[in-house]
Amino acid sequence: MKTNIIKGGIALLLSLTLLAGCGGNAHPLLIATCPTKATFSFTTANFTGDTFTQLLGINNMGEIAGYHGSGADPQNPNKGFTISPTGNFTNENFTNSAQTQVIAVNTNGDTAGFYVDQAGNTHGFLNAGGTFATVDAPNTIFNQLLSLNDKGVAAGYSQEANGTQHPYTVLLGNFTMITTPGASAQATGVNNRGDVSGFYVDNAAVTHGFVIPQGKTLITVDFPQGTFTQVLGLNNLGDAVGTYDDAGGKTHGFIFNVTAVSFESIDDPKGVGTTVVNGLNDLGKIVGFSVDQAGNTNGFSAQITACQM
Repeated sequence: MKTNIIKGGIALLLSLTLLAGCGGNAHPLLIATCPTKATFSFTTANFTGDTFTQLLGINNMGEIAGYHGSGADPQNPNKGFTISPTGNFTNENFTNSAQTQVIAVNTNGDTAGFYVDQAGNTHGFLNAGGTFATVDAPNTIFNQLLSLNDKGVAAGYSQEANGTQHPYTVLLGNFTMITTPGASAQATGVNNRGDVSGFYVDNAAVTHGFVIPQGKTLITVDFPQGTFTQVLGLNNLGDAVGTYDDAGGKTHGFIFNVTAVSFESIDDPKGVGTTVVNGLNDLGKIVGFSVDQAGNTNGFSAQITACQM
């Protein structure tokens, strides 16, 4: 099992920026205007004075959730933030926490994520209208919330002391556990329809992405020829994003459409063999992060600007 799981730990070691391209079967969000290849414009968004920034979620208003600080150095802990559509950073940290990551932001401006308390325990949180609340599944000691839809439903997981992870959705303190083919899994996305995304680890220690459309059975998502796949987020249109490893050990981002069963690989030309896409909205805007040649982790957003016919 891969230990540096995106959205799954304090020291998130994978890093990147994003792509320029969607060839072959065009991504369904772009199919009307981009039948072959799309060009994206990229905007780097780094927290001032830090060399480690990750952007993890974006709503339809263009507000972004993320954090800065690697967490590996006690002098540089994880600190959460949101970014306004005009590019202004606002600090957001759970009261008296040692570390905080803001993972998701919905159209109402409410956020979800997780924090580490002063005793070193990890808890999920919701911030609705500026009021923070701890969200932990009953009788658990480790929780993270990784998505939040406009109806107040969050997706996340709890973790046992032995590392086994249990995915769930939660609304107003009512938890719904999610069954996957693997013994260990995370739920990373939930949209307004109630579709859920995530990934699981099978008995052979191989990681697979998944999407569960509302009222339907689980769909396993494996990028073709990939050796490791995680679905990390989804929008309300049946599109999901995530990351996969190729046979050579390089990490790429991707977009996947459940209805069309189509993939588009995503690679940031500024990256160094590692690309992760963490979130997208209904307008085709994507967020993530990348590692540059100097080893700095840079947050990014990307939006389609042109099409090659």
